[in-house]
Amino acid sequence: MNRILGLVLCVALAGYLGVCVLLFLKQRSFIYFPPQGAALQAPQVATLAVPGALLRVSQRPAPGRKALIYFGGNAEDVSASLPQLAQAFPERSLFLLHYRGYAGSSGSPSEAALVADALALFDKVAADHEDVALVGRSLGSGVAVQVAAARPVGKLVLVTPYDSLAGLAASHFPYFPVHWLLRDRYESWRHAPRVSAPVLIVAAEDDEIIPRKSTELLATRFAPERVSLRVIEGTGHNTISGSAAYVAALQWAR
Repeated sequence: MNRILGLVLCVALAGYLGVCVLLFLKQRSFIYFPPQGAALQAPQVATLAVPGALLRVSQRPAPGRKALIYFGGNAEDVSASLPQLAQAFPERSLFLLHYRGYAGSSGSPSEAALVADALALFDKVAADHEDVALVGRSLGSGVAVQVAAARPVGKLVLVTPYDSLAGLAASHFPYFPVHWLLRDRYESWRHAPRVSAPVLIVAAEDDEIIPRKSTELLATRFAPERVSLRVIEGTGHNTISGSAAYVAALQWAR
């Protein structure tokens, strides 16, 4: 009987370790869901050359020296957000980054690569624009926070953001040592204290993906006088952008 029990425990342990190995090897397939094509043709499309990749940037130019860079969610085709951003920011030139492996960009996504690419885009845009605002949605909030911590950003808008991706992963996989396995951690809490720009956090009232406590915890990481939180009623994680109140919230960064 003891031998049978020992065998069962060994099999269970081997299965558990096998799942851990699978999670480690395949983790980026759980984080990034690249769309293969752009739904809309932007007024302008530029190519940004970065180490190891050529990135597509959808653009809408505007007169003046004000610009906005948009970092989308994990499965988002950012070109589809262009009309709404154009409505919210008529006076800012718009730059929407297609992540590595997303809709016309080469390469493979990772946290280090996406943040480096975002910094390269910011530096290129800032060379011609004295006031550059950022909008980061969901996954992109983790990219935007790191850029704002490292560069002189005018304003920062975070849509349905999280305190850390590692914390979210631990809540989705509570029986596995996610904190040890995860390579792309997007620890926004670590970078938020270095952000000097005004920050608006836009949350969905019924966010089924990012727990409200994670979003509200992130809000406490910024200097209190710099951050405000706005909740869009009657919306979820993926439906927030369908609300007129969402566009009104974005206009805070005009």
